[in-house]
Amino acid sequence: MKIRQNLYIDREIGDALEALAAGARGNKSRLVNDALKDWLTRRGTKEVDDLLKVRLDRLSRELDGARRDIDVLLESLSLFVRYQLMVTAPLPEADAAGRAIGRDRFESFVAQVGRQIAAGTRTLGPAETKGGRS
Repeated sequence: MKIRQNLYIDREIGDALEALAAGARGNKSRLVNDALKDWLTRRGTKEVDDLLKVRLDRLSRELDGARRDIDVLLESLSLFVRYQLMVTAPLPEADAAGRAIGRDRFESFVAQVGRQIAAGTRTLGPAETKGGRS
């Protein structure tokens, strides 16, 4: 259903509308209706974009923080491994018992990491919660 509207528009816009309506584009009502519909659609889209921008900015900041945390962890691990390799003498080839102990310790370490990750517990800092970081 269509409703009749009486609108006042600037002379320049009225002249441009007359020129458009005189062409193959259709009548003035259809042109104004389509233009207004497009404008309202873009306006609604801009409002949604403005709302999403705030959330995307927050997510971006959180991602930057997580990236920084990962960089700190990787650098810490790298320095620790380098230090350990520099100060620990290698085991002699004939020391099978020492190698077996090392293997057992490594397997125990990997199992402990797996358990803590699965449980969401942390050695340093607060435990993780279901909603993310605490």
